[in-house]
Amino acid sequence: MGRLIFFLIILTFFTLSFLSEVQSTSFKIVNKCRHTIWPGLLSGATSPPLPTTGFALKSGESRTVKIPKAWSGRLWARTLCGHGSDGQFSCVTADCGSGKVECAGGGAKPPASLAEFTLNGADGLDFYDVSLVDGYNLPMLVVAKGGTRGGCSPTGCLVDLNEGCPADLKVARGNGSGDNVACRSACEAFADPRYCCSEAYSTPDTCAPSVYSQFFKHACPRSYSYAYDDKTSTFTCASANYLIVFCPLPYTSQKVLGARQDGAQLPLVNKTMMYLKKQHSGGSSSTGLIQTQLIAYVASITLAIFLSCSHN
Repeated sequence: MGRLIFFLIILTFFTLSFLSEVQSTSFKIVNKCRHTIWPGLLSGATSPPLPTTGFALKSGESRTVKIPKAWSGRLWARTLCGHGSDGQFSCVTADCGSGKVECAGGGAKPPASLAEFTLNGADGLDFYDVSLVDGYNLPMLVVAKGGTRGGCSPTGCLVDLNEGCPADLKVARGNGSGDNVACRSACEAFADPRYCCSEAYSTPDTCAPSVYSQFFKHACPRSYSYAYDDKTSTFTCASANYLIVFCPLPYTSQKVLGARQDGAQLPLVNKTMMYLKKQHSGGSSSTGLIQTQLIAYVASITLAIFLSCSHN
């Protein structure tokens, strides 16, 4: 009798372990940057805990994390990290404030590029996006693999925006004289309700895109650029695993993205914004290039609205 009970306990353990594997989603996190990054993960208030909340990932390395099927939360990468003289671990960008490599419930300090997920949500779909609402620190790409329903479109921001960041939003190392390492949101930079979609501007009708959010949107068309950018920035997929790449090449191959047409409203990459860090012929700087392209972009939108109104 004792042996039978022992056998049943072992069988139950393996069955539960198998079901847990079947019902989990995998996030394969890849570092294509030329330097070490420290991914951080934060679970939503009602989500089950994760096996890790932060770790180091050297250039060229990858790590797969098993995620509970009904999980919601966000993922990002910290940069320029190390231990101080007090033994506390901290990072120049996207620090989570835990004092350790594991974030342990701490979120990313803006500015930070964020991948956001709600798994197994309405109609059994996963909802995911890449958000620049809290600013930007690294290029990133999210690819749904093996999905059975939903658009399963890749999304992300594949362009390095740090060098081309508007002067008012730039974050530089040290006392501000070093390299640009991140790009703040207008909300963080100015604390203005118009940019934060707060107070009198807290609804989609009262909070419109700003020239700053359009900078992010023009460079990274599928990323969230401000709070009410849902229509072109939230994607769905069912029963998928996810590839999350930091510092992907802007011309990432169809082998990674999948050869099929994904049906998304906007392109993954604005090809005119792929080479922001290079000095262009005629001595024009990358910042000048962005400003010129952004003006042209805003002008084209204004012209389209004008023509639409004139025909009505």
